[in-house]
Amino acid sequence: MHLPIREASIAPMTDDKVKRRLTTVLCADVYGYSRLMEADETGTLETLRRYRTAIARLVERHDGRIVNTWGDAVIAEFASVVEAVQCAVEIQQEISSQAADAPQASPMRFRIGINLGDVMVDGSDIYGDGVNIASRLQELAEPGGVVISSSVYDQVHNKLSVGFDCLGQRPLKNIAPLTSYRLTLGGQAAAQGSFP
Repeated sequence: MHLPIREASIAPMTDDKVKRRLTTVLCADVYGYSRLMEADETGTLETLRRYRTAIARLVERHDGRIVNTWGDAVIAEFASVVEAVQCAVEIQQEISSQAADAPQASPMRFRIGINLGDVMVDGSDIYGDGVNIASRLQELAEPGGVVISSSVYDQVHNKLSVGFDCLGQRPLKNIAPLTSYRLTLGGQAAAQGSFP
């Protein structure tokens, strides 16, 4: 007995398939931005613009690209994990230097989180857990500090002249707890001693 052979139904290929890639995501956010805006809107916006220009220059120098800026945040991506971390260190040093040159009652300080992860690509934007984790890691950073995921640490811990303090597993909003590391410079957390 022969059974009829069914033709497989194959959907035509479309360009609607979600594109993915592995990338290093840096998320920088101003600490206490609402408070700074309430105290001095014009001065805060001028400072933010100046710092964003410096950040964009450093991101480009390290072969990254700015993905998005909304409100007081900057999202950038890098092909190299090492370049992303080096860029974060230089961002904090540059902002610290500029703040020292123009002292303010409440200096603007950024917190930075970095994650190596899979992202979905839509035009020039990126989405997904890879981005969300970087954003949540910056919330763990001290003002002027940098916190990285364990996937970033695994790639850079023996390649840069910075130290790392393991923060252990930390719960992150709407994300499973993960191990993170705080960058240290010269034996101190990146944020310590950076601002008056």
